[in-house]
Amino acid sequence: MVARQTDEQIAARFPVGRRLRVLDVGPGQGTQALRLARAGHEVTGLEPDPRMVEALRLALSAEPAGIRERVRIVEGDGRDTGAHFLPGTFDVVLCHGVLMYVSEPDPLLAGLARVLAPGGVLSLLVRNADALAMRPGLSGDWDTALAAFDSPAYTNRIGVEARADRLEALTATLAGIGAPLQAWYGVRVFTDLAPDGAPPPSGAELERLLAAEDRAGRTDPYRAVAALLHLCGVRGGQ
Repeated sequence: MVARQTDEQIAARFPVGRRLRVLDVGPGQGTQALRLARAGHEVTGLEPDPRMVEALRLALSAEPAGIRERVRIVEGDGRDTGAHFLPGTFDVVLCHGVLMYVSEPDPLLAGLARVLAPGGVLSLLVRNADALAMRPGLSGDWDTALAAFDSPAYTNRIGVEARADRLEALTATLAGIGAPLQAWYGVRVFTDLAPDGAPPPSGAELERLLAAEDRAGRTDPYRAVAALLHLCGVRGGQ
């Protein structure tokens, strides 16, 4: 879903066939970075974790030479973009699944906006603090559900302490850093309780699932209670 939504925003802002300069902050194993490189874009992955750097390099090694040439891996923290890149270097900046591990997100976001060219797209994927009680509540974990009303802190499925963000606060931050919000989506409205390791559906069933998630992710009030929020700001946008 995030890939579809990202492509939708890119198509709305840039001519078809234009080779874009993309920065993926915290790319992990490179799902989005490699996908965009396969689409013809020049992608830089900025990753602080040496284990993830190696995983990304391993995944990249399996790609054809033409795709490998379009991907650059930089070992570094997203909070230090100014040390690695000049202002206006990128057309698209992805920061997916990163903010939940950053205690103070505003400086990071300001740095990401700084390296965006005018008209560039900043894509954020965050945990939704306004729906933080949904997963434990639907699972019958009442203590955790009640605690979620009072704090954006939570423990994720692999036992790591993290924090969630609110749409209202991020909207204000994006406006303040010169990349105002242009579109937002809910992600994992219906599928957040799917058990880890369960085989995904395929074929027609998968298409129906994606159609339902896509519709809910852009429709009120459903998107407001999604597990994740996907926000897209535009540098200098109105």
